Amino acid sequence: MSRGPEGAPGRRGTAHVRLRWLMVVVAMGLSLFGVRAFQLQGLDPKAYAAQAEAAGAVTAVLPARRGEIVDRKGGALAESVDGDMLVADPAQTKDHAAQIARILADDIDVDYFDTLTRLEKPKSRFQYLQRRVPSTVATAVVKKLNKAGLAGVYTKPDPLRTYPAKDVAANLVGVQAQGRDDKGKITGGAGLESAFDHLLSGKDGKETYEVGDGNRIPLGDNSTVKPVDGKDLKLTIDRDLQWYVQRVLRNAVESSRSDSGSAVVMDTKTGQVLSLADYPTFDPNDTSTADKSDLGSRALQDVYEPGSVSKVLTLSSLLDEGRLTPETKLVVPPQLDIGDRTIHDWFDHPAIHLTTTGVIARSSNIGTALASRQLSDEDMWQHLRSFGLGTRTEVGMPGETRGLLPDWHGWQPINHATIAFGQGVSVNTLQMASAVNTIANGGTYVSPSLIEGSATTDSGETVGTDHTTSHRVISAKAASQMAQMMEMVPNPETGTAPGAQVNGYRVSGKTGTAQRVGADGKGYDGTFTVSFAGFAPADKPRFTVYVVVQNPRNGGGGGSIGGPAFSKIQTYLLQRYGVAPTGTKSAALPIDW
Repeated sequence: MSRGPEGAPGRRGTAHVRLRWLMVVVAMGLSLFGVRAFQLQGLDPKAYAAQAEAAGAVTAVLPARRGEIVDRKGGALAESVDGDMLVADPAQTKDHAAQIARILADDIDVDYFDTLTRLEKPKSRFQYLQRRVPSTVATAVVKKLNKAGLAGVYTKPDPLRTYPAKDVAANLVGVQAQGRDDKGKITGGAGLESAFDHLLSGKDGKETYEVGDGNRIPLGDNSTVKPVDGKDLKLTIDRDLQWYVQRVLRNAVESSRSDSGSAVVMDTKTGQVLSLADYPTFDPNDTSTADKSDLGSRALQDVYEPGSVSKVLTLSSLLDEGRLTPETKLVVPPQLDIGDRTIHDWFDHPAIHLTTTGVIARSSNIGTALASRQLSDEDMWQHLRSFGLGTRTEVGMPGETRGLLPDWHGWQPINHATIAFGQGVSVNTLQMASAVNTIANGGTYVSPSLIEGSATTDSGETVGTDHTTSHRVISAKAASQMAQMMEMVPNPETGTAPGAQVNGYRVSGKTGTAQRVGADGKGYDGTFTVSFAGFAPADKPRFTVYVVVQNPRNGGGGGSIGGPAFSKIQTYLLQRYGVAPTGTKSAALPIDW
């Protein structure tokens, strides 16, 4: 055997020694593992089980971002901003659950007992405490808990719904739903937020991962399903116009000491709703003080008898059938007896001689009832139905009423007469605005739309400007004749609403004053609905505006309350959209003979 210097062993001998030592180390390691396994499995099974139980899978929601609701120009009416959810690890909170629950109940207004149950949840490592909390509030309460030595409550991102325009279009936009019941029905929502909840909400994702001793296991099993954000909902509403219309409406309601009001602005040709306002309204950022009756849209949900505005529908139908002309002469008696009932005009008079135009300008119930006798019950019903009465507008808002147009088979002579001048029939504000818009649109009814493009409600109804329909109701000639007749209404020399004039423009309009049905539905209660509907320019209509006020207490009517509000809104519209006067002379039709 060879040796190195001074008799030292060679390299081969050194390798054998190292190998022996390595085998010894491996054997010792295996022995230690065996001893530990024996200890865990045999000598200390309870400790092992406790550690196994401490490790488990947690599933956390990855919230989808809710789609925005925006106006026709993209201005936000409802949007989601940064927020947080508060979550808890009951393994850490159960020993101090009562203290934590009390702080959370005081600081973020959660239910104390429900929170206590969640904080003490056995065998759970993850519990939701509150969704959509403002980030500053969530961070502050967690810091407060940690400072008090109360661990186990954390924050996770969770977008928060906010309404930057405050009360602007609030009755349309509504408020985000609080959740769904066990049948999947939305709870706590209102307006478009409720009607299009599935579209807006998207679909939450989820993340599942393993935890042990309160910590996430880095190399443990985990899986992620990404959230699908909600889609935006674009409205036909003009946010700035909506703000203005709401302020004008509020002034009309408050100055006349009325209960409520609504107003609609429509694009005459397209049927797009540029403004749909209600008063009273509310701020959806804080509904704690809002009256429940203010959360929906009265313009779509409430029904009322339209009164004299409906006369333009009846007389337009007669013009269309060639039964009369704007100059047809009528003798209007001081009262009209039909069976055991008597019809009066709003003003006392002897027998007077009015033209058909005069019946509109002076708003004669008797004159309208007499003229309507040239239409059969069925013909008048069919015409009013074609104008949209008795059917929903189907713009996508929840709770919309269809109004009431009684079936003609059951009409008595008194029903024919009163329905002709707008009593005994009921409408909602958008429905009646769409009917008057038919005259502005040359005799063609165009279905109103509130959603731009196409969208499907939670109930499966597809709506929007992509689905607008139209049909002819009266001839273009009859519509033009009625538009000229309606010009006599704001004329200070001939009509009942001089306050509805718009400086420099030709205006067509009609007042309405109708008795209101009492709460018991058994008769009129002595209060009134007053209104004004019209369009401008009269000879080339661009916008239709309809203002309705309920139960004024200052003695005013459709001309003195609705007329000035109409004038302000129409003036703003024509200027905002740059509509020039036509430069033509106003119609000058005879009102008497």
